[in-house]
Amino acid sequence: MQPLVILRIIGLLLMVFSSTVIPSIGISLWYNDPELITFINAFFVILLSGFILWWPVKDYHRELRIRDGFIVVVLFWFVFGLVGSLPLYLSESLNANFTDALFESISALTTTGATVFTGLDDLPPSILYYRQQLQWLGGMGIIVLAVAVLPMLGIGGMQLYRAETPGPVKDTKLTPRITETAKALWYIYLGLTIVCALAYWLAGMTPFDALGHSFSTVAIGGFSTHDASMGYFNNQGIEMIAGFFMLLAGINFGLHFKVLHSRTLKEYFIDVEFRVYLSLLAIASAISVLYLYFTHTFDTWGNALHHGIFQTISIGTTTGFTTAEYYNWPGFLPVMLLFLSFVGGCSGSTGGGMKVVRVILLVKQGLREIFRLIHPNAQIPIKIGGKVMPENVSNAIWGFFALYVASFSFMMLLLMASGLDQVTAFSALAACLNNLGPGLGDVGANYQGINDFSKWVLCFAMLLGRLEIFTLLVILTPSFWRR
Repeated sequence: MQPLVILRIIGLLLMVFSSTVIPSIGISLWYNDPELITFINAFFVILLSGFILWWPVKDYHRELRIRDGFIVVVLFWFVFGLVGSLPLYLSESLNANFTDALFESISALTTTGATVFTGLDDLPPSILYYRQQLQWLGGMGIIVLAVAVLPMLGIGGMQLYRAETPGPVKDTKLTPRITETAKALWYIYLGLTIVCALAYWLAGMTPFDALGHSFSTVAIGGFSTHDASMGYFNNQGIEMIAGFFMLLAGINFGLHFKVLHSRTLKEYFIDVEFRVYLSLLAIASAISVLYLYFTHTFDTWGNALHHGIFQTISIGTTTGFTTAEYYNWPGFLPVMLLFLSFVGGCSGSTGGGMKVVRVILLVKQGLREIFRLIHPNAQIPIKIGGKVMPENVSNAIWGFFALYVASFSFMMLLLMASGLDQVTAFSALAACLNNLGPGLGDVGANYQGINDFSKWVLCFAMLLGRLEIFTLLVILTPSFWRR
């Protein structure tokens, strides 16, 4: 491990991160809201912190090793969750304690969308914009953006990319050079954001709301500038746009790149993960719509249709926008939607959950073991899209699932020990570990009412889910620190 290299990178990234506060300063000036001094103070504190870390080691140049990459990624999310909370903690409008400010910051950066704040409609525009922007920055992983910048500063980025990029196969690059890969991903991400913002604006949102909601839609974050979320607009056109872009953001961005490169939509339908992803959402949407209609939850077929489809896509892709209080829907429906978030988006997307490709592999492996009971000597390879998956990938999937279940069980016991009831504890943990946001029970509307200890546990869960279990847990093992 090379601590001086790590300090230099974190210092540089903090100085870069300080620039993300500047737009909020501009928003505060434009709207003449009371948070101008808050953001100016936050900007200088973050900039100075980065400079203090970077200056003593600025001339120390070494290539990153794999261990260093893991530590930088984990430190990145912890440190930026901390400094990202600074404007929220300093804000007089929010009057938030440190735990709430940190919870909101980590929720935004991990694109979870669980909020502890209410009265959003009355908050200053600069605070509202800052929350939305944090989600957008976290959407594709700020590390990937930094990978495109760091080579210009003399720092290699392949190790960071391997540690950060979501999905079971981490060495696949879209372009020969990692810098170009990062740029390609961010061009697609930025392009989707711009088109989404324009669509929202044309559908009736104000420019401010259109920009803010495009940030959280493409990031699959779910934060809104209004307490009623998407339900505030009461506009089916806006909901259709949101549904479409949530679907797009839940697809592997590498697949988007292939489609743009080949200029044919056929690439989507060749991909097995994409087909399963669409099929799951279609089946769950049909069940939701029919159940809502036949239980008379909504008066008309049209209302059942649009609420059922929108909410299924929102929860299934782990975005977390709401048009209605889905946690109060009858019967099994809220739990079914929550279970759908365990699958989440596709590998390489901005979505949370275990990822569709992992679930496909788990099902195929389960079926293979059943078949082996009948034919013990049979050699049965596991295939995805006609390609045989190596055994080490299959083993890694089982390892991921085992750690996922063990982590979930342990943290749920901690939440229940802190005083949360079973429904609240289970749904809050599921929503945070899957980077979904809204839960059931006491966290259906927001997380303001739960105790501080639970919020700290859920902060860890959000980071664990965002870093897909292994990246965070690996640095907690003694063998990682041995020479």
